[in-house]
Order: sequence, then C-alpha cells, then structure tokens
Amino acid sequence: MGVSTEFVTQITRSQRQLHSFILSMVWNPAEADDVLQETNLVLWEKVSEFDAGRPFLPWAMQFAQFQALAWLKRRRRQRLVFDDDLARLLADDAIQEELTFEDRREALATCLQKLPAEQRDLIARRYEPEGSVNAIATAGGTSPKAVSDRLRRIRHTLLQCIQRTLREAIA
Repeated sequence: MGVSTEFVTQITRSQRQLHSFILSMVWNPAEADDVLQETNLVLWEKVSEFDAGRPFLPWAMQFAQFQALAWLKRRRRQRLVFDDDLARLLADDAIQEELTFEDRREALATCLQKLPAEQRDLIARRYEPEGSVNAIATAGGTSPKAVSDRLRRIRHTLLQCIQRTLREAIA
C-alpha cells in the first residue's frame, strides 16, 4: 500500500508545530531536531494507522510526546531533567494549546471569508511579503494613518467574529 498524498502533505505541514512542541519538552534546539527526526521515523512507520478523516496534528503530537519522553529518560544523567509527570503535563498542555490554536485558525479563515472583498484585499496586501502600511498608502493615494485606521477596524471586526465563532462552537 502506497503512502497517501494527504499523509505527505500533513507531515510536511506539521514540522514547525511538532518541532515547537518537542522543544517545549526538551529545551535544546539541537536535541529537539533529533527528537523530531525520530518522531518522523515513527510516523512513517505508523502510516498505515493514519486516518485522513481525523486531525493529523494531535495524532502526530502523541508520537512526538512519546519520543520526547524517551529522550528525557535517556538523559536522566543530566542535572536538570523533568520527571515523567511534569513532562506529560507540559505535553498535554501543549497539545491542548495547539488544538485551541487550530480552532482559532479555522475561525479566522471563516471570518475572513465573511469580510467584504475590499477589506479582504486590504488585509491580504498588508500581510503579503513586502506588504507595508506605507506601500499600501502610496499605492492608494492616501495617508498611512488612514490605512492603519482601516486595518485596525478590520482587525477588530475579525477579532469579534473569531470570539463569536469560538463561543458558538462551544455552545
């Protein structure tokens, strides 16, 4: 059985989050790189267990947690090492934070689609590489303050929409 394109996409897309998660447990960037590689090997070994209908990142983070805990056990000889309970607590918190972050990202995408096209375009121009308030103001023949004011109002609208969307999801 071949590896699905969805699996390849998800594992590739999740590298930064997995690395950050592992780094929160092992506290050493070079060691976090090693643990991430070990995690990737395990994920590839477990590809047959991957269910494309379920969120990838929480599934992958479980394996990252196991690998980080194994790393911590191997490093017990060092002076500053967390005990297993603390490491699991930190890992559980990081997983929950990532799930919350994913919910907020989905709410943002939904709320962006609700904006009028002109406002979506302004936000896109501001956050594209090389995008700046000054460049937008110059291109639009307006002042940077006017552009900043518009962006602030749009961000406020987005924040309210995100909060409302998240509250509705809980209810």
